[in-house]
Amino acid sequence: MRNLDVTALRSFVAVADHGGVTRAAGVMNFTQSAVSMQLKRLEEMLGVNLLDRTTRRIALTAEGEQLLGYARRIVDLNDEAMSRLTSDVFEGEIVIGVPHDIVYPVIPRVLKRFNAEFPRMKVQLISAYTSKLKADFAKGTVDVIMTTEAVPESEAEVLDERPLCWIGAPGGTAWRQRPLRYASARTCIFRSEAIRSLEHAGIDWENAVETEQDRTVEATISADLAIGAMLEGTVPAQLEQIAHGGEMPELGMQKICMYSQDRGSGQVVDRLTAMLRAAFTGGEALPQSSYHVMERAAS
Repeated sequence: MRNLDVTALRSFVAVADHGGVTRAAGVMNFTQSAVSMQLKRLEEMLGVNLLDRTTRRIALTAEGEQLLGYARRIVDLNDEAMSRLTSDVFEGEIVIGVPHDIVYPVIPRVLKRFNAEFPRMKVQLISAYTSKLKADFAKGTVDVIMTTEAVPESEAEVLDERPLCWIGAPGGTAWRQRPLRYASARTCIFRSEAIRSLEHAGIDWENAVETEQDRTVEATISADLAIGAMLEGTVPAQLEQIAHGGEMPELGMQKICMYSQDRGSGQVVDRLTAMLRAAFTGGEALPQSSYHVMERAAS
């Protein structure tokens, strides 16, 4: 196996860019003889002439022109890898906030890829309601947040849109009871939409729980003591979307959004948001699956 010498390729690119060995040596802080030696070694390894030395100004041969594109890419990749692994520019912490019900399956996959590219960056993942995440974002304590909301702020980037659905215990009958018992955390962003829909449809309802904890809500619903509302496609295995046949009102749409800000890690944040964007818009974000989501998003 033959391997190209990155230092020799760097010298070759410098000679091509600066039109000669003398200027290239000055830019690279090498001696002219060192640059000439590297070029000679490169030509001997490849068995071709890379430079046309018949004129006063050094020019590339056809083989040299062909190699130049490869050389630039190899040198750039080498520098990128070294920078990300050793430079303080890619060292620090990045904070990302995500609502509970859209953590799986996308976020772990994205964070795994992000860690592979930026192993020196620490990632802090916050899972909370949309309202809490937006408050933290406004305070400048997080770099990137995902949200679920019907009417996002102007600076939000909408990545996906899903309908809300009624959820209950598998085979449950709580949705047929009147007054209808509804369960949600007090700060759940879906709560107001669900209650407004029930009242507009003339359905008498009452609170089933008083809590801030999604686990409490989930336990109440799974015991068939109440119903709730979730994004379609995020229902965990112990609950199910209610097939009400039109007897329950529609709940409208919710958007999955992304907000980002530069807190000193601009290039890193740009890469993370690009990964999130590709993951959510690529269709893998919220599949109809049996992922066991422990808690659900809201705001």
